[in-house]
Amino acid sequence: MTLVAILMGTLVAGIGSVWLAAALSFGALARYTQHMLSLAAGALMATAFLHLLPEAFESQAAAKDLFLTLLLGLVFFFLLDKAELWHHGHEHHHHGDDHGAVHAHDHDHDHGHNHTPPQAGSWAILTGDSVHCFGDGILIASAFMADMRLGAIASLAVLAHEVPHHMGDLMVLRSGASNKRMALVKVSLAGAVTALGGLAGYWLVDLLHDYLPYFLVVASSSFVYVALADLIPQLQKRLTLAETVAQITWLLVGIGMVTVLSGLAHGH
Repeated sequence: MTLVAILMGTLVAGIGSVWLAAALSFGALARYTQHMLSLAAGALMATAFLHLLPEAFESQAAAKDLFLTLLLGLVFFFLLDKAELWHHGHEHHHHGDDHGAVHAHDHDHDHGHNHTPPQAGSWAILTGDSVHCFGDGILIASAFMADMRLGAIASLAVLAHEVPHHMGDLMVLRSGASNKRMALVKVSLAGAVTALGGLAGYWLVDLLHDYLPYFLVVASSSFVYVALADLIPQLQKRLTLAETVAQITWLLVGIGMVTVLSGLAHGH
């Protein structure tokens, strides 16, 4: 039963996030991107601080060790981001694209993308995406192993944080020779790797049950990092009062959604 739930959760998070990203990138929902970012940031932070971390700290693991894991996780994701930025910057430098900070989470891509050869960045992006999705699958599996409802929340949180990421991926792929459909198929296949991560995570967590709190803390560090380093900086713009209120409202809606689900997760 847990394995079926893990497969369902990973497929919804992995492929659902790609389709949602496509709807936001290519569809009529494009104008709501900022609201989606606010919602995702709120949901991610609430998931980390109200679910994953409390669940980890309820275990027998020493608090100091868990905090150290959280710190190392944040540093690790920072370095991963650095490596990705460096890689993209290095690659785009050769093609006269000054936009060195082309990054999976960036929406404000330079529209002069025709400088980029069709395949230059796409394989790197798809490979990175697949590795990232595999990791997401392991994190979702570890959450499901702790609690079914917690797993459902983690799946939704992963879905939310992958949307802006995949929007960036789709934009970069579209800048090459790929049409919308091919870009969607490629990124969907990378997203499907989440299910493989879920399967690996199921066996891994089963064998290493004592390490479950650490998996949850690593998941938290990833969510906190994405929210604070990737999403919130995109929201830190000079806005009108109405836009600022809308932004804060959507952030609170994200937190509220997760808080309501929290009652369900701990209602057993």
